[in-house]
Amino acid sequence: MGITRFGAYTTQLNIDQRYVLVLPEKWTMEQGASFLVQVLTAYYGLLELGNLKKGNTVLIHSAAGGVGILANRIAKRIGAYTIGSVGSSHKVDFLKKEGYDKVIVRSKNFDKDLKKALDERDLNVIMECIGGKILKQGFEQLAPQGRMVIYGSARYAAPGDRPNYFKILYQHFTRPKFDPQEMIHTNRAMLGFNLIWLYERVEIMNEIIRKVQTLELPPPHVGHVFNFEELPEAIRLFQKGKTIGKVVVNV
Repeated sequence: MGITRFGAYTTQLNIDQRYVLVLPEKWTMEQGASFLVQVLTAYYGLLELGNLKKGNTVLIHSAAGGVGILANRIAKRIGAYTIGSVGSSHKVDFLKKEGYDKVIVRSKNFDKDLKKALDERDLNVIMECIGGKILKQGFEQLAPQGRMVIYGSARYAAPGDRPNYFKILYQHFTRPKFDPQEMIHTNRAMLGFNLIWLYERVEIMNEIIRKVQTLELPPPHVGHVFNFEELPEAIRLFQKGKTIGKVVVNV
């Protein structure tokens, strides 16, 4: 299994050997394809940037996605309390089986639901990939020394084949804005993360992979498998936000 920066929808890849690892015994090719990018994002975000510790509480958005599932598994390995958020109630039972301590279905009452889920615990880390009001409401409930790690913005995604540019512009101009000087008083932090940055620093990436291997995580959850000819259907399913785990396309 390996990592490429772009261009993975193909039958053959010429990859630097530093980005290729042996597929673990008894793992399928689909599981291998679902692992590296997601686990690097989860581990680097939680532990390297978020500094998550045993006994801390972490909020993980898109909790039933590839990154979300692995983030929960990593957090539980180190003894953290995990709260997952999803956009659909049909994912709740799956997350409970995955070991999440609390699950929130995002709604207009997200801030109240988060406060209830915390139950007076400090919120130490947020794995943020939603944006908009959800981002702001989560940040407002971070405890002192809390860290929000931003690695995506799902609110800009569109379910159709063509983007709604007027909606995107509206979302862009109404996005939350923060005054860095106010963070001095609240002692909280925001950190942005793009995996492409890590890809360009292969020595750091490989060190993280070695740390991940010591956790002995189970194989990732592959929720949906499509043939290459079905690629448009796979993407449309992903856009609807109804997937659980990874969507894999066999070439």
